[in-house]
Amino acid sequence: MTADTVDTAEGGAGTAGGRGTPRARRTNGAADTRRWAPGDHVLWRYRDNADARRFHICRPMTVVQDTEELLAVWMAPGTPCIKPVLADGTPVHREPLSTRYTKPRRTTRDQWFGTGVLKLARPGDPWSVWLFWERGWQFKNWYVNLEEPRRRWSGGIDSEDHFLDICVYPDRHWEWRDEDEFAQAQRDGLMTKARAAEVRSAGRAAIAQITAWRGPYCDGWEDWRPDPSWRIPALPEEWDRAPDRLRS
Repeated sequence: MTADTVDTAEGGAGTAGGRGTPRARRTNGAADTRRWAPGDHVLWRYRDNADARRFHICRPMTVVQDTEELLAVWMAPGTPCIKPVLADGTPVHREPLSTRYTKPRRTTRDQWFGTGVLKLARPGDPWSVWLFWERGWQFKNWYVNLEEPRRRWSGGIDSEDHFLDICVYPDRHWEWRDEDEFAQAQRDGLMTKARAAEVRSAGRAAIAQITAWRGPYCDGWEDWRPDPSWRIPALPEEWDRAPDRLRS
């Protein structure tokens, strides 16, 4: 399940982000005015793997927590979003793998129809960790989305999906996901052998954290809940605008 097909799948001591939010660690020095506040709306975007000048995925998110150590954002059910489809409107995941990445594509506006998703990202990590719940807030799994380290700008963060993923379950076992898509992307020239080796290495680093059961898996995020007063973010007309100012 890659970043362009994840929408086919069916979020301690509290802070302002919502009930059950693990408490953020204190950081040294004065307040960082570059940080977003809980409840702020940001865009989480992915560049097209075939053309880095274009964005083909955009999801408006609500900030849960933003510190020097962790960005946590929430995508509520019903959130308007942008996703790629084939030029004739066929959903990407329905196209046979052999032609999935070579047929012409376009983007379309859609709505996140599943339960909400909590996304956790540490600066510099070549992956983000997503939490999924069944209806009724029954925790389902963590999902490690291998991706380019995110670049911050005034309106959100940008990245590029790396096809390969890892699923982590409450009983602590894990499994690689989308290895077939990872291999196909290489055959279709969307990823060099050298980059593929880097991505696989990043996956092994993520697995090391999983097997050691370090954060975020041990941090209680599965018990987090969104603030009921939060409204669903809007999708701006210029969702694909160039970043106006990169932030650290």
